[in-house]
Amino acid sequence: MSRRHDDLFDGIASFAALHHAARRAVAGKRSKPGAAGFFANLEGELLRLERQLRDGSYRSGRYLELIVRDPKRRLVSAAPFRDRVVHHALVGVIGPIFERGFINHSYANRVGKGTHRAVARFEHLRDRHTHVLRADIWRYFPAIDHAVLKRDLRRRIACPRTLALCDSLIDGSNLQEPAECFFPGDDLLSVAARRRGLPLGNLTSQFFANVYLDGFDHWVSEVLRAPYLRYVDDFALFTDDPARLEDWRARIDDYLCGRRLRLHPAKTRIAATAQPQGFLGFELLADGRRRLNAANVTRFRNRLEDLRGRWRRRELDGDDVRCRVGSWIAHARHANTAHLRHTLFKGGWFDPLWADGCPVEVPLP
Repeated sequence: MSRRHDDLFDGIASFAALHHAARRAVAGKRSKPGAAGFFANLEGELLRLERQLRDGSYRSGRYLELIVRDPKRRLVSAAPFRDRVVHHALVGVIGPIFERGFINHSYANRVGKGTHRAVARFEHLRDRHTHVLRADIWRYFPAIDHAVLKRDLRRRIACPRTLALCDSLIDGSNLQEPAECFFPGDDLLSVAARRRGLPLGNLTSQFFANVYLDGFDHWVSEVLRAPYLRYVDDFALFTDDPARLEDWRARIDDYLCGRRLRLHPAKTRIAATAQPQGFLGFELLADGRRRLNAANVTRFRNRLEDLRGRWRRRELDGDDVRCRVGSWIAHARHANTAHLRHTLFKGGWFDPLWADGCPVEVPLP
């Protein structure tokens, strides 16, 4: 049985720990009003946070909610900056405890992992097997059950004050999109009484999402013994026998039911690996080529037009445009996109056909 860790709270709630967490939380956000206001009175804000954490009076603030449709409709929740400092302090201490137990092929929100390593793992397994079970969990973040998550945290954490802080952050989650499902033994009252859902956008939510599926990762890898990878709630199992994948799908459905989760009926399917596979925004071809999916390209075209308009109105300078476009280019270079990028940027700063691939100072088209 895994060791349970105690005496963690001082590493979370001390002034030094909170100061370090604030530095991590502000990275790339120093100009945001919440971060700027917090840092304008940094010492006072940290002392107040430390006092509230130690005397148990700390409570999460109100979330700023935003509906995004990129590519699908989602509720994104932004916590106040002071809460994000607490999130970084907490995950900085308990994250490594759980990280040591995570399987190697869980790729989301982990140092040294990420989208592109997950895609490479998918291609590695695809090239060695003839069939794949692609699966997705229905409304994963809104469906995460608070009682189940708290139980999972207690399997590795024994520090009462640290657990109380975790519980406070979980209980302080804002109302998420509906994800009601009935499971064996449920009645109308029990379903209504169970709290569920974590705010999409929190560092703690990303971490808790990995904790919630850690047992599933080990079960698939060690009981089913399946070649497997997972990125958040998107996962894939590979084999040469499609009948085995059918059996695995039924067993996975039963396992997830015990975690109060459901497979997404429209996004769970078995296919031959010789077919093109869509995964994490890429279309992966059996011959090794990669394409960006059409939705990604359409979204970027719209974003580029918006950037061009704002640049012409002098709302953005060239450095702003380079920064915003550069992140997409870095992602696009992981696919066979030279022709696409030439079409998008022909004669402009980011045209890949310029000598040495260096941007040239010419006006945006």
